[in-house]
Amino acid sequence: MGRITFAIYRPKAGKEKELLQLVKEHLPILKGQNLVTDRKPIVMQSKDKCIIEVFEWLSRSAIDQAHGNPEVQKLWGRFGEVCDFEVAKNIPEFSEMFSEFEPIN
Repeated sequence: MGRITFAIYRPKAGKEKELLQLVKEHLPILKGQNLVTDRKPIVMQSKDKCIIEVFEWLSRSAIDQAHGNPEVQKLWGRFGEVCDFEVAKNIPEFSEMFSEFEPIN
């Protein structure tokens, strides 16, 4: 059973372009490791410039496998250089009944 995930990235100062490039690379790498489905991701931006990526893991097991996968860990390390990982409750739009975001893809 697939698992839908909201990944939220807060860009570090001056790293917005690098973050957007990594988001473009993220799902192809996860797909190459057989960890995500073919479902097209949705990528959007909040008012405070966080990037939100919604995608589907193959399963809970795939999520666990990603945390031990060297290729995925390398990619996530690159994310750590350009952003901080955020939680939905810190994004103002998520406090609204019908959250709206600017589409990126």
